[in-house]
Amino acid sequence: MSELHVAKATRLPMRTVGSVEVEQGKGIVGDRHHGTKHRHVTVQSRSTLDEAALEHGAPVPSGLTRRNITLDHGQVPQAPGSLIRIGEVLLEVVRVAAPCKLLDDTIGPGAQAAMRHRGGSVCRVLASGWVAIGDEVLLDLPTARPAGWARSARWCRPPVAVEQRVRAGARALPKPLWLRLVLGLGGFDDGPRWGSALLNQR
Repeated sequence: MSELHVAKATRLPMRTVGSVEVEQGKGIVGDRHHGTKHRHVTVQSRSTLDEAALEHGAPVPSGLTRRNITLDHGQVPQAPGSLIRIGEVLLEVVRVAAPCKLLDDTIGPGAQAAMRHRGGSVCRVLASGWVAIGDEVLLDLPTARPAGWARSARWCRPPVAVEQRVRAGARALPKPLWLRLVLGLGGFDDGPRWGSALLNQR
């Protein structure tokens, strides 16, 4: 990851920062979209901005597109439900981030048209943490969940059999599965949260 930008209000300029705190279900602390329902974090790629610059005939600065996170290269997933891990933070793509008309004012006439289909993605935050420039980025993480996994508005619960085995003790679980539950890997949402909560009841 190469750049981070935040703005305290909609009309204020984006500020370049070195790191940010990202909260599950809320977004980037100190950013204008913190606490909104789904538009928590926006992600774009420098590769697609360079393509837009070629079409526009002038540079497209990352900070003027009003996106929060800029990857140094690659294609940002756009399909809803796609997962992106940046440092400690896990994001889920909600929708494509459409370029706004303000780009023609801040970057130059024709910028909005050049950015069409290149505006990145709007994401919600599934796991909290800190994000800093230089963090490793993992794109297109697997999204499949095991049979019996039920999604609610806020929680993803494990299958009953797995929950009973967790309550019985960590040693009752096969090691690979236990590690996946604790670390929240392999498409398990809120793995650390519910795993720790169950263990604390032992």
